[in-house]
Amino acid sequence: MDRELRNLCERREKVFVAGLSMGGALALRLAARHGDAVRGVVVVNPANKVHGLAAHALPVIRHFVPATKGIASDIAKPDSRELGYDRVPLHAAHSLRQFFQVADRELPQVTQPVLLLRSPQDHVVPPADSARILSRISSTDVKEVLLEQSYHVATLDHDADRIFEESAAFIGRLASGLGREPGLGKEGTTAGG
Repeated sequence: MDRELRNLCERREKVFVAGLSMGGALALRLAARHGDAVRGVVVVNPANKVHGLAAHALPVIRHFVPATKGIASDIAKPDSRELGYDRVPLHAAHSLRQFFQVADRELPQVTQPVLLLRSPQDHVVPPADSARILSRISSTDVKEVLLEQSYHVATLDHDADRIFEESAAFIGRLASGLGREPGLGKEGTTAGG
């Protein structure tokens, strides 16, 4: 990702990063590591931690249990499906847990404008992950939007159009050079749009 960001920055003056779930953590890490190369960050239901008691046992049990049930299609919209794996290898889950720990330590280095969209009814990533991210980043231009009609995979759910509209407005504002919108910021985070 670092290499691709550098390649993109050679071709474009303004670069934005975005991600869903683990992709949100990856986008925030790019922002933390590359500063001004990233103009803004959009995250949807960003993950920050592997949860549950089993997460603490991963360093050991991954050597005895090869995989666990996969996570996919946490979507409220009927007949909408996410392409995902049936099983999650525990070595990969352990690696993800280690990545989240590194990414969490780097969150204070995120100073770019951030748009965080989250579903209150997310069955994969709890709201505590978004709250922790918002409490640890150093950004002053922050907007939080609640996606009341969607579950975890909100980009394929009822709020998909809203995610697109909010993201386009956020990127459009920053790309046009208008600067910071009044009323947005860590202290005055807006919820619901």
